[in-house]
Amino acid sequence: MKRNSLRRFARRETLALTPVEFTLLRRLSTPQKIQSFVNAISINHELGGETIHSVRTVLRHRHAHCIEGAMFAACALWVHGAPPLVMHLDCSFSDYPHVVALFRRGIHWGAISKTNGAVLRYRDPIYRSLRELALSYFHEYTDRRGRKTLRSFSDAFDLRRIDPKLWVTNDDDCQEVEDLLAGLRHTRLISVRQERLLARRDPFERKAAKLVEYSRPASTC
Repeated sequence: MKRNSLRRFARRETLALTPVEFTLLRRLSTPQKIQSFVNAISINHELGGETIHSVRTVLRHRHAHCIEGAMFAACALWVHGAPPLVMHLDCSFSDYPHVVALFRRGIHWGAISKTNGAVLRYRDPIYRSLRELALSYFHEYTDRRGRKTLRSFSDAFDLRRIDPKLWVTNDDDCQEVEDLLAGLRHTRLISVRQERLLARRDPFERKAAKLVEYSRPASTC
């Protein structure tokens, strides 16, 4: 890793972005503006197969799913002097992990999140710990059968620890980043006994959970 990758403010040269790409990130000067941009781009339905797009590829295609949106948001935060932190949320085998970008206001944590549903999104900076923040996603983090599936959360990971070529300008899938985040030390949110006592979400809640912002395109076959 280059020494200047650890700077507080990310320089365009450090990120190896074009002037146009960097200017767009410069415009996203607050977590709310970053979240609004992430919401405005389409969800990545991965129609051609699974992807883990870099920041540059997200800008090119204007779509993202959770880890892609988290890396984009973290990069924008770094441009404005906040560390590019992300957190990995892990779950039971019936569901999919989630990744959010983290930011702080004073001692409190907030999160920027890309998701196609209505509930696993932005979190205001009101949480005193990462555990509190992770728990704010617990009730709505469910599979198609209404089972609550969130089980653990990782420590905050600073993306300055890895080369920007792996996550900012990578033209290939950023598989190394996903593997790294999944391999971080995770802390359990609930005990095995608590897991057995969990109630499923009721039919009305499951119906509401089906609402998405970006519908999957109809097959052209």
